Amino acid sequence: MRLGVISDTHGLLRPEVFDVFQQVDHILHAGDIGSPQILIELEALARVTAVYGNTDGPELRARLPQVAELELDGFAIVVTHGDQLGHPTPDALHAAFPRAEIIVYGHTHKPLLKLVDRTVTVMNPGGAGRPRFGIAPSVGVMELEAGIPPRGRLVRLP
Repeated sequence: MRLGVISDTHGLLRPEVFDVFQQVDHILHAGDIGSPQILIELEALARVTAVYGNTDGPELRARLPQVAELELDGFAIVVTHGDQLGHPTPDALHAAFPRAEIIVYGHTHKPLLKLVDRTVTVMNPGGAGRPRFGIAPSVGVMELEAGIPPRGRLVRLP
């Protein structure tokens, strides 16, 4: 199974995301979506699991959870924006969600792919919207196959 991982679109879905996510089976959006239209456009590509972020308004907060827990290809996955932890780190996220094998978060706009405690994959795809904090926009792709550790990569967007 191939996952598209995205966060911090803040109302802007870059056309390049459609190219990167062309063959994904499921999309995880880690919040600060900006507009429900973003989710509609992503749903045209694949099933979407999304959470709200600290800048999302009442409309998105009413229909999305702060934390989503799901299982895909036998992996326990948590998706969160991470702002509830202040400035989230992989270790803090692992402590907050000890049963998760994969943790996807956003908020910092800093792309990150890290193995924590030798078994937990933590990914922040970075901000996919307008560049902020001098960091180029990016998304992530993760390959899941039962019995094999997840394989992930970060993809910088032009």
